[in-house]
Amino acid sequence: MYDIALQIKTKDWLYILLIGIIFGMFLSSFGYSLLQHNWLDGALYGVILGFSITFFSLVFITFMNKYILPKLRQVYWLFLAILFSFLSGFLGTLLGTFVARSFELKLLDAFVQDLIAVAASIGVLTYIVGALLYRFVRMRNEKERVDGEYIQSRLRSLETQLNPHFLFNALNSIAELIHQDKDKAELAILKVSAFLRNTMNESALITIQEELRNVEDYVELENIRFSGNIKLHIPSVIPYYRLPKFSIQLLVENGIKHGYDGGGKKLNFFIDIDRSKNVVRVKNDGKSMQSKKFGIGLNNLKQRLELLCHGSIVIDAIEQPTFDLYIGDCSENNSSR
Repeated sequence: MYDIALQIKTKDWLYILLIGIIFGMFLSSFGYSLLQHNWLDGALYGVILGFSITFFSLVFITFMNKYILPKLRQVYWLFLAILFSFLSGFLGTLLGTFVARSFELKLLDAFVQDLIAVAASIGVLTYIVGALLYRFVRMRNEKERVDGEYIQSRLRSLETQLNPHFLFNALNSIAELIHQDKDKAELAILKVSAFLRNTMNESALITIQEELRNVEDYVELENIRFSGNIKLHIPSVIPYYRLPKFSIQLLVENGIKHGYDGGGKKLNFFIDIDRSKNVVRVKNDGKSMQSKKFGIGLNNLKQRLELLCHGSIVIDAIEQPTFDLYIGDCSENNSSR
């Protein structure tokens, strides 16, 4: 409830400041013109008034939302919101008028003769406008919360597909090993257990270092069956990135499943990172791809990239299967490290 009802973002305050200045400028200049005063004085006074009222609103509402309302029962919230909104308009008018006088702007007679009554009226108007803005901000926050819950629900649904997909392939491999080498089959079972334990991180995004460690563990597991013929080539310098869990691992798994010829041949995977384009490229020298159509695993990865990073996966080449993961829009990747 606190996040929805009381959260006002910096962008919201910038919009409120802009609306306050524009509204005050036009309303004041219009009033000055009707009373046959210089409209420019009115426009300047309106700008000062809008800025000063927004300033008090920022101070009062931020303080109230952060330190007062979370400690009180909600039954008292409305009264305090009215009081602080009124004070923002009232004190903002007094400050704005004082500043206008300091700049020797021409003021209307009402602001000179009965400033307190005018400031009180503007305080009431400020509360009405503030109530409308509050409704807007609350509706926006509620929508963002619902959207966020939907994304998390969708991600959980997608992630439940990953382990069964991996286990299906791993169990098939172990089933083959049982008839070939029981010791290797037992070792494979232990490796699968260790791999799953290491990848039970609840976070949907992990660092690329963690992802590559998972890939190395997976390749080590597969090499029990393929006698060390799967080779992994990774960069010596790995930048700080976050990307969806199982991104690279899934492409390596997919490459082994569809691209390995067997017969003692080597299958190489080359992983490159283009920091300037925020792209991770995964290429293998196995069999060429027969189709660019995505299966369950690649569609899963595509959707997780879109949900988490507004990213995408692109097939760059099919003769030597090459996939480009665009991951640069993940918020963590935009911070300087």
